[in-house]
Amino acid sequence: MSRFGICNETFGDWPLEKALQTAADLGYTGWEVAPFMLDTDVRRISAPQRLAYRRSVEAAGLEVIGLHWLLAKTTGFHLTTNDDDVRKRTAEYFRELIRLCADLGGEVMVLGSPQQRNREPGVSIETANSNAAEILNSLAACLAENDVRIALEPLGPEEGNFLNTADQARELRDQLSNDHVGLHLDVKAMSTESTPIPEIILRHSDWLLHFHANDPNRRGPGMGEVRFPEILRSLDEIGYHGWISVEVFDYSLGPETLAAESIATLSRGY
Repeated sequence: MSRFGICNETFGDWPLEKALQTAADLGYTGWEVAPFMLDTDVRRISAPQRLAYRRSVEAAGLEVIGLHWLLAKTTGFHLTTNDDDVRKRTAEYFRELIRLCADLGGEVMVLGSPQQRNREPGVSIETANSNAAEILNSLAACLAENDVRIALEPLGPEEGNFLNTADQARELRDQLSNDHVGLHLDVKAMSTESTPIPEIILRHSDWLLHFHANDPNRRGPGMGEVRFPEILRSLDEIGYHGWISVEVFDYSLGPETLAAESIATLSRGY
């Protein structure tokens, strides 16, 4: 059986201790961190601040899963650009994200951040893959040293023009010599593919590292049309025992309602 986590931005401006305790009381055991919730430049997060944050999470009975929204709210970084200097800066910033992830006790970094990876005008898919592969391959030593893995996140065409499907993410992965890179799957994103979600899960089970539960309506699992029992059965069928993290984008129902209804849906599915 998988473990249930929740993304920290779900709780908005709640005090950290209140958010953590609410998540723990509802039955979550994992805490996934969007770095911009700590600082929009992770280089400014000191070692004592990192330790204090990790201790707060663990004191509430949770553990840090890792990071997502890796480049959100940053400037000057891009994964697929033809600009050599920008790619070098981006690789170095990723190394700092890797160190942050490890310092917080996390093991996986979800690489979505569409605005910082979308193909620029005139950049082909082949060139974009090559540029992204250059950066990802350069991170191998840092990932190994910190025991952290990167999970490529396919996102639907409404989000951008790069890695729109799991098949496209695999095409990029096939260009890598870095074995610390795998796949992340997101229900909202998979809903944009013509292939049924259970089939996508089965097809890419060999390199699945992490999973986000949500709905195309931008709310949590069970709050829309997607049927989660068959998705959870597919994850069981492939022997997935990793984290299933709740990630929502419409916060209008409030943190506690979103968190409570989401984990109730996931728990019923098992």
